[in-house]
Amino acid sequence: MNRGKRTGEALAAEIGRLTGHRFADAARLERAMTHASARKTGGADYERLEFLGDRVLGLVIAELLFGAFPSANEGELSVRLNQLVSAETCAAVAEEIGLHDFIITGAEIKSLAGRKRLNLRADVMESVIATIYLDGGLEAARPFILKHWAGRAKAAGAGRRDPKTALQEWAHRQGGQVPVYVVESRDGPDHDPVFAVSVTVGKRPPEHGAGRSKRAAEQEAATKLLIREGEWEEGQ
Repeated sequence: MNRGKRTGEALAAEIGRLTGHRFADAARLERAMTHASARKTGGADYERLEFLGDRVLGLVIAELLFGAFPSANEGELSVRLNQLVSAETCAAVAEEIGLHDFIITGAEIKSLAGRKRLNLRADVMESVIATIYLDGGLEAARPFILKHWAGRAKAAGAGRRDPKTALQEWAHRQGGQVPVYVVESRDGPDHDPVFAVSVTVGKRPPEHGAGRSKRAAEQEAATKLLIREGEWEEGQ
């Protein structure tokens, strides 16, 4: 974060390179990249822009899913939408394009890890989408969103429910059992950890998952167990 402490036009040029969008208002973009911990007295942060960006993203994704899956019912479309606008997905896009390197934060936020860091990156991703929208409306925001989300919308498993929820419900049907998750290891530096997690249901053999957050590792382990037990299909 705070790579080179770029602000103003320099920051707009860098984020423009990452997003392919030429930003009309450098001050607004800087606000979109600024966490509350770094705002100056009387200044602004990304929270209002995040609110707008969340709605813009949801509209474009809903439109995409409505056209891409004409036979899907409302329930399936909702599952797909929730997954695509989740903090995990937004943070993943932010990391892919390198947006996280330019987030402006206070000193106490620099060491964030796990879920809090993921949420920060997701929030900034949404605020940047709002900034693109305010520059040029849906005609500007839609191409950016489709570039980074369309492939995810059509990927294998994109229509699945949250694997932890699905596993909990499946386990309950197996005699009222409850999945048990265990963090087996945590490696890497504080700013970039890797978690290894196992999950068991009753006396069945465990499954294992790894991820950059505890939740991501748990989701991977839950997915593997659901596939192994025949509840989900590989690549479904």
